[in-house]
Amino acid sequence: MKFEHIYPATGEPNGTVELAGAAEIDEAVQAAAKAQREWVSLTVDRRRDLLIDLADVVHEHLDELAKLNVADYGVPISFAGTAMLLERFLRHFAGYADKPHGVTTPVNGSFDINLVEREPYGVIGVITPWNGALVVTGSCVAPALAAGNAVVLKPSELAPFAALRFGELCLEAGLPEGLVTVLPADAEGGDALVRHPGIGKIAFTGGGGTARKVLQAAATNLTPVVTELGGKSANLIFADADLDLAASLSAHQGPLMQSGQSCACASRILVHDAVYDQFLEKFLGVIGAANIGDPMDPATTFGPVISQAAADRILTAVDTAVSSGAGELLVGGKRIDSLGYYVEPTVFGDVDNASELAQLETFGPVVSVMRFREEDEAVRIANATPYGLNAFVQTTDLNRAHRVARQLESGSVWINQFSDISPQGPYGGYKQSGSGRTGGIEGLNEFQQVKNIRIAVR
Repeated sequence: MKFEHIYPATGEPNGTVELAGAAEIDEAVQAAAKAQREWVSLTVDRRRDLLIDLADVVHEHLDELAKLNVADYGVPISFAGTAMLLERFLRHFAGYADKPHGVTTPVNGSFDINLVEREPYGVIGVITPWNGALVVTGSCVAPALAAGNAVVLKPSELAPFAALRFGELCLEAGLPEGLVTVLPADAEGGDALVRHPGIGKIAFTGGGGTARKVLQAAATNLTPVVTELGGKSANLIFADADLDLAASLSAHQGPLMQSGQSCACASRILVHDAVYDQFLEKFLGVIGAANIGDPMDPATTFGPVISQAAADRILTAVDTAVSSGAGELLVGGKRIDSLGYYVEPTVFGDVDNASELAQLETFGPVVSVMRFREEDEAVRIANATPYGLNAFVQTTDLNRAHRVARQLESGSVWINQFSDISPQGPYGGYKQSGSGRTGGIEGLNEFQQVKNIRIAVR
């Protein structure tokens, strides 16, 4: 089936994509199973070298991948350097391919040899979102391959171009044909992938509503699923924080970060009452200085949202917040009069944390600013959400930073910095923000299953 892709910056078509159905999914899974057997028959150093070759090829095409990322969903080219993260994940996990994946353990009352080994699942189904697809591709595909698996990658039909090019680069780097297959598909194709009996595990990144459908479909074959889902992350700004730094971090980790279209966004900003007004002035200054325009212009820092439907949904959420008295609308809240799907960066002040505005993921350039007076109050407000992906703490007090970080119900806590995801660190959520981790040894282990072998010693 043909799908006409719309470029969010203009609202005009910029290409067509062939979407995979159940038949194409089945063919890809069968080819992947064959390629996986070839992959694990290679020596570990050969697999390592091929993954390094892939990282080298990706490096040679970083500019191309960044531009395709812009074409996918209108993210400014200044932010589309996330292609570099794809390369970093590949290089990092290539180093795991030839490292020990098991241990030996003693056995009570015996001199038997007990081996605990880690083995691949076989074929991994990876479902990526339209936002940040290259990062998710790196964080899932790289460890899956390093662990000895093959991958069938289903990017969103809304952002297919960079992923398709990555699939071509896998072949150019010399990976076995079928080891990484990229098939853009809609919800029906995704369902076929999840339900396929040849899939050993699913890695899903997206929204909670879709995740529930994925988990239900995966239950057909009791296929395990690792999920990275939404967030309503809190950014805690204490009175001793560097307010200039905090204002910049809050803006670029909030409404200016992919126009708020990221689960990593800090959409709730908690500010100590003593510096609330001072911070707000600086924060709104950074927002006001944002360069809104053509995503291909390196000077642009704020781009469109993904679609007309997304723009309508975001503006409806803003109208609801205003009419319900959830907070004071300080700036934004309107459609930008231009081609494409641009919505103004929007800031609400003195927001009620119990309101829908503060509790539901808007997935747009909308942030809620609220006050706190005591440290324990800030922690309580930050944790009062069904999500737990990221949390941010702005303070110059190292003791407070450690103390607060340990109390926050979040998979990642970032102190005085952006959510700078790296392949060395595990990333994932608490509560309704997902289960499992990508990155680090924890990320590698997600794509391996454990086998115990006991050998009798007489």
